[in-house]
Amino acid sequence: MPLRAFHCNLTLLISCDRIEGFCLHSQSTNGSDTSELIKIATFNLFNFIEPPGAFYEFENIYTQEQWQKKLDWIATYIDEHQPDVIGFQEVFTPDALAQLTKRCGLEYFVVLDAPEVVDDFIYSKPVVALASRYPITEVHNVTVGDGWASMMGLQDDFGFSRKPLRATISLPKLGPCDCYVVHFKSKRPLFDAQALNGQTKPLTGSPDGNVGQLLAIEALGQWGSSIQRGSEAALLRYAMVERRTQTGNPMVLMGDFNDILSDGVLSALTSVDTRIKPDPLRGEVEHQLRDHRLNDAYELYQSSQYSLSCQQRPSTHYYFAKGSVLDYILLSSEFDIKNSRSLAEVGRYETYDRHLINPRFERDSQSTDHAPVMITISIRH
Repeated sequence: MPLRAFHCNLTLLISCDRIEGFCLHSQSTNGSDTSELIKIATFNLFNFIEPPGAFYEFENIYTQEQWQKKLDWIATYIDEHQPDVIGFQEVFTPDALAQLTKRCGLEYFVVLDAPEVVDDFIYSKPVVALASRYPITEVHNVTVGDGWASMMGLQDDFGFSRKPLRATISLPKLGPCDCYVVHFKSKRPLFDAQALNGQTKPLTGSPDGNVGQLLAIEALGQWGSSIQRGSEAALLRYAMVERRTQTGNPMVLMGDFNDILSDGVLSALTSVDTRIKPDPLRGEVEHQLRDHRLNDAYELYQSSQYSLSCQQRPSTHYYFAKGSVLDYILLSSEFDIKNSRSLAEVGRYETYDRHLINPRFERDSQSTDHAPVMITISIRH
């Protein structure tokens, strides 16, 4: 199938047959009317690229059989779980994704950025996208606000490693909701320690000096990635608050954060620790900040009436045998039942990880290295 420019009116015939035996970490609401439920998911697709395109290196090209298998796996997940809104990461060929999601009932699709292409077929720097069952009324690529990067000690031309996407979606009973899709900078070092080692003055005095120097150089590269990732999180929060002040819309932030949310690098997204002096006429500063705070959907679910247990949170990614939660959905105060502005609550939280913890080659060989995460929002009467 030849590559072509992205457009939304293409049709891709692909099976959306249901399958059984899904191993879900989930708990559900107590029988609420389905017309009052909204499902939101985040899904890292892992190198979603239509052949004959290649990802990163010229030999990384799916065969037609592998590509169809990947499409089928994604379509089956969508059909089985029926999310209403999905934020996607690692998208190289958005036209094929638009066809797939439309075939599975998600009529609206948006992507604003484009990957880099070398020699007409080698792709790098994948982008984020969003598909929705409900109308998308406004879209915007989030950029760094004027002057803030330099005030943070960053270069004036600092930018997101992958531009976040904001889509305003008209949700039933909630109205316009600003949904953000992100893919923050990975933990991969900014530079290769061994490649740079030949350009640095070698250390002497110890036979282990070269190894120690390599480790130190690698630590510099890893910290550089942390600076990029943490700065992206802080600048995104500012952009979200700025938008919130202008519109008052509820906010949803979903994506691959490439780090643990509780880690200090990403603390800017949810932290309310402050030295700001409160306005005595408006009460405590924490109360004033509450409407602009983002909450982890998992934590909201655990504190809800629907939580059945305090089981350990399932990992969404594994590095060898070590699991981590890298994929998140954060919500504004409208989804916090304890907030006076609450309009809805998290009634279900699911991590789909069967392909990670119990994979079968014939079924999962072209799946993804992340676990999709989905929440179900229950609208208050």
